[in-house]
Amino acid sequence: MTNRHTDETADLSIDAQPTLSEDIAETTASTLAAIGLRIRELRQLRGLTLQALADVSGLSTSMLSLVERGRASPSIGSLIVIASALSVTMSDLLVNGAESEEKIVVRASEARMVETAQHVVRRLLREDRTRGVSVAVNEYAPHTGSTEHPITHEGFEYGFVLEGELTVEVDGSKHVLQRGDLISYSSRRKHKIWNHADTKVRTLWFNLDRE
Repeated sequence: MTNRHTDETADLSIDAQPTLSEDIAETTASTLAAIGLRIRELRQLRGLTLQALADVSGLSTSMLSLVERGRASPSIGSLIVIASALSVTMSDLLVNGAESEEKIVVRASEARMVETAQHVVRRLLREDRTRGVSVAVNEYAPHTGSTEHPITHEGFEYGFVLEGELTVEVDGSKHVLQRGDLISYSSRRKHKIWNHADTKVRTLWFNLDRE
């Protein structure tokens, strides 16, 4: 395909980085990791696989995988393309994860909010790259959910229902959760989260990068 970004060296700076001081190198690595986690979070919120994002953006799955893992430095052009594919602006991908991790308290007004294509509102309270965990309050409007079809991805997750009734499907089995119920499962298992009720559902969700 003529539009696909095939020149990996033009979009990635993996081994060709200039020699940096230890502090600058650490900051650079932290920033790349934050951008990668942000991209993966938005992709998963939209129920997209790496291949699906690659098809929409025109970038290779190998490149996107490296970027999400903080192993590559994407060009400005690549970030614009990725942001467009995720229906956000490039600035939405440029988060200061290092600063947020240093905070002991995250105020309600500081939580980053994202609304998915399925109109689920996700308030990200903490994204701790060092420990590989993100904590969010998710709000599901009536008859909305995570994705139309079950998905899989890396990691492990815990969900706690704060308000309402939520149906979580894992490997084809449906689990109806009430207020105060908790569910946990490997994210590699096919799963789908949906609010079939006529009232809003609020949950506290923990996503781990690994099992």
